[in-house]
Amino acid sequence: MAYALNAIRRRRGRSALTAIGIALAVALLAVLLALSAGINQSATSLAQSSGVDLLATSANTSLSSGGFPPVPGAHSLPARMQQVDPNVESASPWFVGDAVFANLSLYKAANASPGGAAVPGGWGPTGAGAVGWIPKWNTGIETPTLLAGPGFPSAEDAHFAHGTYQGASTHAVVLDAELASVLHVGPGDPLWASSRAPPGPAQLGGWFANATQFRVAGISGPFWLVPSALLSFFYLSDLQQLSGPTAVAGDTASVVLIHLVDPTNPASDESRLSSAFTGLTVFSVNDVLGAVQSAVNLYRTFGTLIGAVAILVAFLFTTTVLLMSVDDRSREIALLRAIGFSPRWVGSTVAQEGLVLSGLGVGVGLPLGYLFSVGLNDFLRRLLPGLPTSFSFVAFNGAVVASALLEAVGIGLLASVLPIVQALRRPVAEELRAP
Repeated sequence: MAYALNAIRRRRGRSALTAIGIALAVALLAVLLALSAGINQSATSLAQSSGVDLLATSANTSLSSGGFPPVPGAHSLPARMQQVDPNVESASPWFVGDAVFANLSLYKAANASPGGAAVPGGWGPTGAGAVGWIPKWNTGIETPTLLAGPGFPSAEDAHFAHGTYQGASTHAVVLDAELASVLHVGPGDPLWASSRAPPGPAQLGGWFANATQFRVAGISGPFWLVPSALLSFFYLSDLQQLSGPTAVAGDTASVVLIHLVDPTNPASDESRLSSAFTGLTVFSVNDVLGAVQSAVNLYRTFGTLIGAVAILVAFLFTTTVLLMSVDDRSREIALLRAIGFSPRWVGSTVAQEGLVLSGLGVGVGLPLGYLFSVGLNDFLRRLLPGLPTSFSFVAFNGAVVASALLEAVGIGLLASVLPIVQALRRPVAEELRAP
């Protein structure tokens, strides 16, 4: 080992560049592995803690389709599902869409003069994601934490009375803290909402005339299940009416989230509900996780190709440097062999040199990969607001470290093969006689 270390010290610049090349390959592989492991672990943890055991969508819907066709008869689905399957504790139809909001200040400015002349520059309604549900049917399902205000005044969707939209409406809306901050509103404040934004300030008066007035019932925390920077929550019937006559006529929802009394055998409930509701496709949490795993596997394949290129470059670079090292010390190696050092000892010193360079690469690459993983996790979390604090895109665990170590050892050993062959093939006598 002392001989190998001496060879490295004598060529410090070359050795440093080799170690840096290995370090970059190790860091890249560590980041790619940590990212795939983190997404898998966090997705599994979130799915298990969400309380959602089954997910029902419109028939022939794929989890990878990126959208959900309307599910009709939303208000009657919970009772019908419980009648078919007593193991269904709650079935919550969610209508997921968009809404456009305006506050009292904008209302006053729009009505202060004709054509919206009094509206300050840059003022306008704010678009946000929207979820319509019936609070009563969210039993056992994770929902956002209420931070301020009383929240929805009723667990029932009173506006949908006796199968009609003629019941008394509370016109209550809950906003997440980010949206409430943008709109400068708090609990009790009035708010106007519509499914469409006005073309410009001149049309604001007409927009307010056709928008629906709501009152802020509460301010909630972010919600990972619908990752949106700005999010609002309505009664199901209110959001259906905002979205237009098609949603009302079909009493539509986007998905139905199902929580089971006993979730130990969700496949049985999935089969029972699928048979009873032929217009729906029912997925289990394992199906959802399988879709996540498929996406991660696709990323991992791409990441493996990138990692393989990095490893190949590091391997070729290390091999080249070791060949140069053997060539520089060809007479020295021949002299050692002449005085009795065995070929095995000579080969082991070359391999040791490769392993020491790999060790230096690991010593630099692992901390570098860890720091980059932490930075990448922070960046991705800022891109996707609403995720719980426990969610991490990366998992820098023992498996990641072990894989990086194996990679470095593999580079060091494989890169030593050709230089060892070269060191042992050179005739001792010719090297000693060379000028």
